[in-house]
Amino acid sequence: MVYTRYLATLLALLCLSAPQAQTNASVWLIDIKGGIGPATADHMVRGLKEAQLAGAKLVVLQIDTPGGLDAAMRSMIKTILASPIPVATYVAPSGARAASAGTYILYASHIAAMAPATNLGAATPVQIGAPSPAPAPTPIPMPGDEKKDEPAAQSQPQPSTAMERKIINDAVAYIEGLATLRGRNAEWAVKAVREGASLAAEEALELNVVDLIADSLDDLMTQLDGRTVTINNTEITLKTKGVEIYHYPMDWRSEFLAIITNPNVAYLLMMAGMYGLFIEFSNPGLGVPGVLGAVCLLLAMYAFQVLPVSYVGLALIILGVGLMAAEAFAPSFGILGIGGLIAFVFGSIMLMDTDLPGYQIALPIIATVAIFSGGLLVFGLSMILKARRQDVVTGLNHLLGLTGIVEYPHAGNAMVRLDGELWQVKSDAPLQLNDKVSVTACDGLILQVKKEHNND
Repeated sequence: MVYTRYLATLLALLCLSAPQAQTNASVWLIDIKGGIGPATADHMVRGLKEAQLAGAKLVVLQIDTPGGLDAAMRSMIKTILASPIPVATYVAPSGARAASAGTYILYASHIAAMAPATNLGAATPVQIGAPSPAPAPTPIPMPGDEKKDEPAAQSQPQPSTAMERKIINDAVAYIEGLATLRGRNAEWAVKAVREGASLAAEEALELNVVDLIADSLDDLMTQLDGRTVTINNTEITLKTKGVEIYHYPMDWRSEFLAIITNPNVAYLLMMAGMYGLFIEFSNPGLGVPGVLGAVCLLLAMYAFQVLPVSYVGLALIILGVGLMAAEAFAPSFGILGIGGLIAFVFGSIMLMDTDLPGYQIALPIIATVAIFSGGLLVFGLSMILKARRQDVVTGLNHLLGLTGIVEYPHAGNAMVRLDGELWQVKSDAPLQLNDKVSVTACDGLILQVKKEHNND
């Protein structure tokens, strides 16, 4: 009954924390800030669906992003293309940008707008945009070659591998299709992908990359008033002047998703899960480490499902943790532990299979976890060496050399109390009550003792 009340209270709080749809607002505003990832996509997709259910006439995506993950971007674009209501992308405020994935989203939108002093472009896939190998030698000019074409040819980066060519050709075809669909400059879009070109707001308007420049959200609404947008072969005339704008907030679900899909947080959750389960398996019955470890590990697995994870890096981390754990159970005087630590560090560096800065695991975090793991390894080895230097404390051998007092003499044999227990002993000399003896040998469960002479 108590648990039922707790569950009902929790569900009520979650419902209260969820954004409430404003059906009287005809324009919805959804913010897209920072790197585009699973949380951003989830927030935007659900916001657009809720706007449709609320009867909104227009959704404005206010964007400021350096780019993000391809899967998240394509999920957002699919939702925009399938939307029955117009979607306007507005790069704002001044100083904002719609780089990389942001450029694709802007091209996919029904209306593209920018604030002054903003920019877009640099849409080359990150794998292609990474530092390339040394340039090939300059070819020998042949008769008839046009010298004026050489700078342009040399300025355009060329993919060096078949996989890179596939990635960049796919990106070119994708953005060309979006440009054709929305009637925007496809030539510049290709340039943004192949050459990483960028444009300021004024140039973008001149080149038909965007539809308008607006100083503010109110100015955007004024300029959009009376504009016609075609959706599913149906023309829709926007009425946006003086309308109420509902700012769709990020709810607890999206915020939670944003936290756990942060690569650094997901990495720490994975390590907490592994160590929690290791502690539980090493000391069965504790309960708390095992439960928390399992929860953390499941959250990390969900995060890695939506993040660009290198399975080789993940395998190296698991191997490293396994070798360090093996060192504790089967001591090899550091060989397994050091090898595991090396595998763990390399796996941590390789874990994120992307060059996007926002989706890399911070090196200080890797170093901290590695130092912590190394410290545990050193501590474990020191305890093992310490245990090896101690005398054996199991079996009967640990009784050798101990002294005791005869408590029950009996026909040549006697009972002596050693280590809190009574032992039957034999001696070459007759033993009497209160004689002091020392153990010299073990014969089964009977101890051979020597009578100690008092020096009184």
